[in-house]
Amino acid sequence: MPAAKRTSSAASVSVRALDEPDLDRADAIFRVAFGTFLGAPEPETFFGTADYVRTRWAADPHAAFAATVEGEVVGSNFAANWGSVGYFGPLTVRPDLWDQGIGRRLMEPVMACFDAWGNRHLGLFTFSHSPKHLELYRRYGFWPRFLTAVMRKQVAVSAAVPGRVLYGELTAAERTEALSLGRALTGALYKGLSLEREITAVQAQGLGDTILLEGADSGLDGLAVCHCGAGSEAGEDVCFVKFGAVRPGPDAADRFERLLDACEQLATERGLGQLDAGVNLAREGAYRRMVDRGFRTGLQGVAMHKPNEPGYSRPDAYVIDDWR
Repeated sequence: MPAAKRTSSAASVSVRALDEPDLDRADAIFRVAFGTFLGAPEPETFFGTADYVRTRWAADPHAAFAATVEGEVVGSNFAANWGSVGYFGPLTVRPDLWDQGIGRRLMEPVMACFDAWGNRHLGLFTFSHSPKHLELYRRYGFWPRFLTAVMRKQVAVSAAVPGRVLYGELTAAERTEALSLGRALTGALYKGLSLEREITAVQAQGLGDTILLEGADSGLDGLAVCHCGAGSEAGEDVCFVKFGAVRPGPDAADRFERLLDACEQLATERGLGQLDAGVNLAREGAYRRMVDRGFRTGLQGVAMHKPNEPGYSRPDAYVIDDWR
């Protein structure tokens, strides 16, 4: 693209809320952007039947943003509020407009969201081999830490897991209690961490279900927010564990094995053949357990944190997520 046109395009960029009529266009750009960057032969079909744009917009339309040039959507970004933790993405821009400052413009509203929400620990997933991505986010105070492996395995039929309850099968009163117990579990991993947004979004949109593992006392031993099948972030024939965690402390590794068993059970019940789950390699115990069960890495990136602190990515934290 000629320099004059690049300057004109960059100068005319506006950022606004992403509205429902924009979703088809934003989804198309999302697929082409990732597919082009990763060298897919047909970038417009990248991610197949998985849906990140519509699901994240529906979860919180006020935290979804569009970049426009002459009124046309050319990029988007999404922020997520997990209590004391916030993360963002996917941030995507139309490939012919890359390297023109549009990504920086799309960072501004998500950083404003984090300020308004009061998140103490911020993060993102990006490509570890891309200097331009690392530098863009470094400008906003994010620092690269450990790699994150997005892993997968074929589902093996397993016996029913004792004490497994599905959030979707609870009454309204029971769901309120379950959300409270979930906050207690995640708060024990990192003060203020809450997955209520993800749990309720999955339920409201019919994307899958949340597994709850009952403990010996009145608390939870674990939970896993799972997307199932086409139209969710999983895609066809996949159960994707967007977040999973077990109660920290003695026997956490055993509780983690039980949680993984429960995820495979859900996948089997839904007739899904593949289980996907991401784990930060700082969580050494969780990563090793997953490898031993047959999980293998399909995609690898790096987690960037603000501030440059572990958060809940520690060797003793048995947690599944990937911040994509």
